[in-house]
Amino acid sequence: MEKILIIGASGHAKVIIETIELNNNYVIHGLIDTFKPKGSKLLRYEVLGKEEDILSLMKQGVRKGVIAIGNNWVRYQMYLKIKSIAPDFEFITVVHPSVVISPSVMMGEGTVVLASVTINAEAQVGDFCILNTGVNLGHDSVMKEFSSLAPGATIGGNVCIGKGTAISLGANIIQGIMVGEYSVVGAGSVIVNNIDDYKLAYGVPAREIRTVKKGERYLSGLWGVDKNKE
Repeated sequence: MEKILIIGASGHAKVIIETIELNNNYVIHGLIDTFKPKGSKLLRYEVLGKEEDILSLMKQGVRKGVIAIGNNWVRYQMYLKIKSIAPDFEFITVVHPSVVISPSVMMGEGTVVLASVTINAEAQVGDFCILNTGVNLGHDSVMKEFSSLAPGATIGGNVCIGKGTAISLGANIIQGIMVGEYSVVGAGSVIVNNIDDYKLAYGVPAREIRTVKKGERYLSGLWGVDKNKE
Protein backbone atom coordinates (compact mmCIF):
# COMPACT_ATOMS: atom_id res chain seq x y z
CA MET A 1 0.00 0.00 0.00
CA GLU A 2 1.10 3.55 -0.71
CA LYS A 3 2.39 5.75 2.08
CA ILE A 4 0.60 9.04 2.69
CA LEU A 5 0.97 12.15 4.84
CA ILE A 6 -1.69 13.73 7.04
CA ILE A 7 -1.35 17.52 6.93
CA GLY A 8 -2.66 18.72 10.28
CA ALA A 9 -2.40 17.15 13.73
CA SER A 10 -5.47 18.21 15.70
CA GLY A 11 -8.99 16.90 16.30
CA HIS A 12 -10.11 16.76 12.66
CA ALA A 13 -6.96 14.81 11.84
CA LYS A 14 -7.92 12.15 14.39
CA VAL A 15 -11.20 11.45 12.62
CA ILE A 16 -9.52 11.29 9.22
CA ILE A 17 -6.78 9.00 10.54
CA GLU A 18 -9.31 6.51 11.90
CA THR A 19 -11.26 6.60 8.63
CA ILE A 20 -8.10 5.82 6.64
CA GLU A 21 -7.30 2.97 9.02
CA LEU A 22 -10.79 1.50 8.52
CA ASN A 23 -10.44 1.66 4.74
CA ASN A 24 -7.02 0.00 4.92
CA ASN A 25 -5.95 1.23 1.47
CA TYR A 26 -3.09 3.52 2.50
CA VAL A 27 -0.32 3.44 5.10
CA ILE A 28 -0.03 6.64 7.14
CA HIS A 29 3.65 7.57 7.07
CA GLY A 30 3.30 10.47 9.49
CA LEU A 31 1.94 13.96 10.13
CA ILE A 32 2.84 17.44 8.94
CA ASP A 33 2.04 20.37 11.25
CA THR A 34 3.48 23.87 11.53
CA PHE A 35 2.50 24.31 15.17
CA LYS A 36 3.30 20.90 16.68
CA PRO A 37 6.87 19.96 17.66
CA LYS A 38 8.65 17.46 15.48
CA GLY A 39 8.54 14.03 17.10
CA SER A 40 5.26 14.62 18.95
CA LYS A 41 2.50 12.10 18.27
CA LEU A 42 -1.20 11.93 17.49
CA LEU A 43 -2.91 8.54 17.63
CA ARG A 44 0.48 6.79 17.45
CA TYR A 45 1.61 8.74 14.37
CA GLU A 46 4.60 11.04 14.55
CA VAL A 47 4.84 14.66 13.44
CA LEU A 48 7.60 14.57 10.81
CA GLY A 49 7.95 18.31 10.30
CA LYS A 50 6.36 21.29 8.57
CA GLU A 51 5.05 21.87 5.07
CA GLU A 52 8.56 22.79 3.94
CA ASP A 53 9.59 19.19 4.69
CA ILE A 54 7.12 17.66 2.23
CA LEU A 55 9.49 17.98 -0.72
CA SER A 56 12.19 15.93 1.01
CA LEU A 57 9.60 13.32 2.03
CA MET A 58 8.49 13.08 -1.60
CA LYS A 59 12.06 12.21 -2.53
CA GLN A 60 11.72 9.30 -0.10
CA GLY A 61 8.66 8.06 -2.00
CA VAL A 62 5.81 9.64 0.00
CA ARG A 63 3.98 11.54 -2.73
CA LYS A 64 0.37 11.73 -1.54
CA GLY A 65 -1.64 12.97 1.41
CA VAL A 66 -4.75 14.68 2.73
CA ILE A 67 -5.21 18.10 4.35
CA ALA A 68 -6.79 17.42 7.75
CA ILE A 69 -7.75 21.01 8.62
CA GLY A 70 -11.38 21.78 9.45
CA ASN A 71 -11.34 25.54 8.82
CA ASN A 72 -12.14 26.13 5.16
CA TRP A 73 -9.97 29.21 4.65
CA VAL A 74 -6.98 27.73 6.48
CA ARG A 75 -7.35 24.52 4.44
CA TYR A 76 -7.35 26.58 1.23
CA GLN A 77 -4.24 28.50 2.27
CA MET A 78 -2.49 25.26 3.18
CA TYR A 79 -3.31 23.82 -0.24
CA LEU A 80 -1.80 26.87 -1.95
CA LYS A 81 1.31 26.66 0.21
CA ILE A 82 1.87 22.97 -0.46
CA LYS A 83 1.41 23.41 -4.21
CA SER A 84 3.98 26.22 -4.18
CA ILE A 85 6.50 24.07 -2.27
CA ALA A 86 5.77 20.70 -3.91
CA PRO A 87 3.72 21.13 -7.13
CA ASP A 88 3.65 17.37 -7.83
CA PHE A 89 2.26 16.38 -4.42
CA GLU A 90 -1.08 14.57 -4.87
CA PHE A 91 -4.16 14.82 -2.66
CA ILE A 92 -6.33 11.80 -1.92
CA THR A 93 -10.07 11.68 -1.28
CA VAL A 94 -11.07 9.99 1.99
CA VAL A 95 -14.49 8.31 2.29
CA HIS A 96 -15.66 6.46 5.41
CA PRO A 97 -16.83 2.88 4.70
CA SER A 98 -20.27 3.60 6.25
CA VAL A 99 -21.08 6.31 3.70
CA VAL A 100 -23.94 5.88 1.22
CA ILE A 101 -23.13 7.59 -2.09
CA SER A 102 -25.22 7.47 -5.25
CA PRO A 103 -23.25 6.14 -8.24
CA SER A 104 -24.16 9.33 -10.13
CA VAL A 105 -22.38 11.61 -7.63
CA MET A 106 -19.34 13.58 -8.82
CA MET A 107 -16.62 14.18 -6.23
CA GLY A 108 -13.40 16.19 -6.40
CA GLU A 109 -9.89 15.54 -5.10
CA GLY A 110 -8.88 16.10 -1.51
CA THR A 111 -12.43 15.85 -0.19
CA VAL A 112 -13.21 14.11 3.11
CA VAL A 113 -16.52 12.29 3.70
CA LEU A 114 -16.95 10.98 7.23
CA ALA A 115 -19.15 8.41 8.99
CA SER A 116 -22.84 7.93 8.20
CA VAL A 117 -23.02 10.52 5.41
CA THR A 118 -25.58 10.15 2.60
CA ILE A 119 -24.98 11.83 -0.77
CA ASN A 120 -27.94 11.53 -3.11
CA ALA A 121 -28.38 11.27 -6.87
CA GLU A 122 -26.38 13.56 -9.15
CA ALA A 123 -25.05 15.73 -6.34
CA GLN A 124 -21.69 17.37 -7.02
CA VAL A 125 -18.99 17.78 -4.37
CA GLY A 126 -16.02 19.96 -5.30
CA ASP A 127 -12.35 19.70 -4.40
CA PHE A 128 -11.23 19.81 -0.75
CA CYS A 129 -14.72 19.78 0.77
CA ILE A 130 -15.66 18.28 4.13
CA LEU A 131 -18.87 16.33 4.74
CA ASN A 132 -18.79 15.59 8.43
CA THR A 133 -20.51 12.90 10.48
CA GLY A 134 -24.20 12.29 9.77
CA VAL A 135 -24.58 14.78 6.91
CA ASN A 136 -27.31 14.36 4.28
CA LEU A 137 -26.66 16.06 0.93
CA GLY A 138 -29.75 16.11 -1.29
CA HIS A 139 -30.10 15.16 -4.95
CA ASP A 140 -28.70 17.56 -7.57
CA SER A 141 -27.11 19.75 -4.90
CA VAL A 142 -23.69 21.31 -5.41
CA MET A 143 -20.89 21.98 -2.93
CA LYS A 144 -18.23 24.25 -4.40
CA GLU A 145 -14.55 23.75 -3.55
CA PHE A 146 -13.31 24.21 0.04
CA SER A 147 -16.85 24.30 1.47
CA SER A 148 -17.94 22.23 4.46
CA LEU A 149 -20.94 20.65 6.13
CA ALA A 150 -20.64 20.14 9.90
CA PRO A 151 -22.05 17.08 11.70
CA GLY A 152 -25.79 16.60 11.34
CA ALA A 153 -26.36 19.18 8.59
CA THR A 154 -29.22 18.35 6.22
CA ILE A 155 -29.22 19.84 2.74
CA GLY A 156 -32.29 19.57 0.50
CA GLY A 157 -32.28 18.93 -3.22
CA ASN A 158 -31.02 21.44 -5.79
CA VAL A 159 -29.10 23.50 -3.22
CA CYS A 160 -25.88 25.31 -4.17
CA ILE A 161 -23.25 26.00 -1.49
CA GLY A 162 -20.57 28.47 -2.54
CA LYS A 163 -16.79 28.19 -2.41
CA GLY A 164 -15.34 28.32 1.11
CA THR A 165 -18.73 28.42 2.81
CA ALA A 166 -19.29 26.64 6.14
CA ILE A 167 -22.62 25.12 7.15
CA SER A 168 -22.50 24.56 10.91
CA LEU A 169 -23.75 21.80 13.23
CA GLY A 170 -27.27 20.59 12.66
CA ALA A 171 -28.24 23.30 10.16
CA ASN A 172 -31.02 22.61 7.66
CA ILE A 173 -31.32 24.10 4.17
CA ILE A 174 -34.57 23.64 2.26
CA GLN A 175 -34.61 22.69 -1.41
CA GLY A 176 -33.55 25.10 -4.13
CA ILE A 177 -31.58 27.52 -1.92
CA MET A 178 -28.34 29.23 -2.95
CA VAL A 179 -25.74 30.06 -0.30
CA GLY A 180 -22.99 32.37 -1.52
CA GLU A 181 -19.19 32.19 -1.28
CA TYR A 182 -17.28 32.42 2.01
CA SER A 183 -20.44 32.61 4.10
CA VAL A 184 -21.20 30.90 7.40
CA VAL A 185 -24.53 29.40 8.47
CA GLY A 186 -24.80 29.08 12.25
CA ALA A 187 -25.50 25.89 14.18
CA GLY A 188 -29.11 24.71 14.26
CA SER A 189 -30.25 27.26 11.68
CA VAL A 190 -33.01 26.72 9.13
CA ILE A 191 -32.30 28.35 5.77
CA VAL A 192 -35.45 29.19 3.80
CA ASN A 193 -34.08 32.11 1.74
CA ASN A 194 -30.95 32.58 -0.35
CA ILE A 195 -27.81 33.80 1.46
CA ASP A 196 -25.44 36.24 -0.24
CA ASP A 197 -21.64 36.02 -0.43
CA TYR A 198 -19.62 36.85 2.70
CA LYS A 199 -22.52 36.67 5.15
CA LEU A 200 -23.00 35.27 8.64
CA ALA A 201 -26.53 33.90 8.86
CA TYR A 202 -28.30 32.10 11.67
CA GLY A 203 -31.65 31.57 13.34
CA VAL A 204 -34.95 29.78 12.75
CA PRO A 205 -35.65 30.89 10.13
CA ALA A 206 -32.15 32.18 9.48
CA ARG A 207 -31.40 35.78 8.55
CA GLU A 208 -28.22 37.51 7.44
CA ILE A 209 -26.62 39.01 10.55
CA ARG A 210 -23.56 40.75 9.16
CA THR A 211 -20.89 40.72 6.48
CA VAL A 212 -17.76 38.64 7.07
CA LYS A 213 -14.29 38.69 5.56
CA LYS A 214 -12.29 35.93 3.94
CA GLY A 215 -10.39 34.11 6.61
CA GLU A 216 -12.46 35.38 9.53
CA ARG A 217 -12.56 32.72 12.25
CA TYR A 218 -15.79 30.80 12.63
CA LEU A 219 -14.70 27.76 14.66
CA SER A 220 -14.81 29.92 17.78
CA GLY A 221 -17.18 30.61 20.63
CA LEU A 222 -17.08 34.32 19.77
CA TRP A 223 -18.20 33.87 16.18
CA GLY A 224 -21.87 34.68 16.77
CA VAL A 225 -21.17 38.05 18.42
CA ASP A 226 -22.78 40.92 16.52
CA LYS A 227 -19.85 43.25 15.85
CA ASN A 228 -22.24 46.24 15.70
CA LYS A 229 -23.20 45.68 19.34
CA GLU A 230 -19.69 45.39 20.78
